[in-house]
Amino acid sequence: MAFDGTTIACIVYELNNTIAGGRISKIAQPEKDELQITVKGNNRQIYRLLISANASLPLIYLTPDNKPSPLNAPNFCMLLRKHINGAKITGISQAGLERVMIIELEHFDELGDYRKKYLIIEMMGKHSNIIFCEKDENQNMIVIDSIKRINSFISSVREVLPGKQYFIPNTMDKYDPYDFSEEIMDKILKKPLPIAKAVYTTLIGISPAAAIEICVRSGVDADISAASLNNEKKLGLYNAICGFISDIKNKKFTPNIVYDGKKPAEYAVFRLDSYKDFECEKYGSVSDMLKDYYSKKEQATRISQKSYDLRKVVNTLLERERKKLDIQEKQFKSTKNRDKYRLYGELLQTYGYSAEYGAKSIVCNNYYTGEDITIPLDESMSAIDNSKKYFNRYAKLKRTYEALTVQIAETEAEIDHLDSISNSIDIAESEADLNVIRDELCESGYIKKGTGKKGVRKTSKNPFLHYVSSDGFDIYVGKNNYQNDELTFSNRANGDWWFHSKGIAGSHVLLKGKGCDIPNRTFEEAGALAAYYSKGRSSGKVEVDYTEVQNVKKPKNSKPGFVVYYTNYSLVAYADISMIKQIAD
Repeated sequence: MAFDGTTIACIVYELNNTIAGGRISKIAQPEKDELQITVKGNNRQIYRLLISANASLPLIYLTPDNKPSPLNAPNFCMLLRKHINGAKITGISQAGLERVMIIELEHFDELGDYRKKYLIIEMMGKHSNIIFCEKDENQNMIVIDSIKRINSFISSVREVLPGKQYFIPNTMDKYDPYDFSEEIMDKILKKPLPIAKAVYTTLIGISPAAAIEICVRSGVDADISAASLNNEKKLGLYNAICGFISDIKNKKFTPNIVYDGKKPAEYAVFRLDSYKDFECEKYGSVSDMLKDYYSKKEQATRISQKSYDLRKVVNTLLERERKKLDIQEKQFKSTKNRDKYRLYGELLQTYGYSAEYGAKSIVCNNYYTGEDITIPLDESMSAIDNSKKYFNRYAKLKRTYEALTVQIAETEAEIDHLDSISNSIDIAESEADLNVIRDELCESGYIKKGTGKKGVRKTSKNPFLHYVSSDGFDIYVGKNNYQNDELTFSNRANGDWWFHSKGIAGSHVLLKGKGCDIPNRTFEEAGALAAYYSKGRSSGKVEVDYTEVQNVKKPKNSKPGFVVYYTNYSLVAYADISMIKQIAD
């Protein structure tokens, strides 16, 4: 979700209900493009407003956290402290549905004269800025300074420098949604674009995600062209846009985050019908929503970055092993005729005396089947020498067959093991999870061991994933191969059931039986967890094997996470765990 005009509108509404009327007690600049303003509210509560003009992630929200500041405050921070430290916040507004917020401030200058200043926050991607202004005698907004100074070399459209007049940049002939009308609707419909794109390129402050949401509410496919809409669809779209804008005008905000599994997929300040099949978490505060979303997104990004090296190692090894398996299988295929050469050798020893020297072939009776068979001969050799040649070829192919049988099994086991490690990386949620995976790669000889202490891995400090079924049964999931072994063989008891995706890498799932009958719904939920924490989760449906845990055995000297079982049931599970409650152990 872009930090669009609807999100700004919700933040403005929240700030007017919290910090408006309060006084600024502290101003800090933790980063070169970021401010943290501490406000003492009318209710004597302390609020911290974080404002970031970061080009890749502009943000505004209230936060309970106090970020550390540099020892020497930057010039812009010192300027704000001089002018507005102790100033009263008289109001927060938004220019239409633009991504521009204006904080109006009242203060007394050093001579005791009453002054008004304005802190303008522009949330416009790489053009984001925090601009400090005042009005001249003609009520024009004049820039005092900004956190990013923009001169004519940077932008030919607008300079943001001390003494320059401030104005909101041109929005490329877009229209204010608050003035939405049938005329503006006609302009949307005339654009030769997919209808969602036509909406967000016509209306100010509407992001692509918001435009898609409007289309979903109207029952219109967001990707079809406006020209293909019939009158009924046009009316439905018009009403959906009007309803959407009415909710923003009337402050009917619903801050929420939708999750794709455990990862935050999207956030919005309105309900997301376009994500109706996703788990949704609602918030009472847009600041809480933004803080949660970006902290979880940052965590997921950080884990993804941290796992990059491990994933690259595993993918390289998998590619090498699969190429090796392909070569081995082709060689193995060439050994399928080995018994034919043994038969040729035997028949030549029996009937070779009848072959004329220099003959290119001989017809012999196959005494195993009673049928005649033609055997090719090397005309430069005798029949007995041809027999020896065929026996030698048979012996070589037999040796190749026996060696490849072992090698293919070893290569397939290696691929299965690497697939299981790859799956562990996919579901890793913390650096501790990645450290355990790194330990396994070291102990398996895939990567060199580091200089750290041996035996640091302790699963007790890195607990299993813990879920509770709808019927109150505990279900545990291993996050890596070491945990899979511990869960299956050290954490089990009679009456427990074990689940695993069939034929593909995945986590071990243990359903604790509690010594009583287990409802079918709980079996289905345990199967869903096995499907979700497997390599097949993106396919939606996954076949899952399950059996009583005592039927699961670990062969001697087998790799971590490898087990065998011969008695089992099967079910087809959907990789959807949104309805299963997770417990934070």
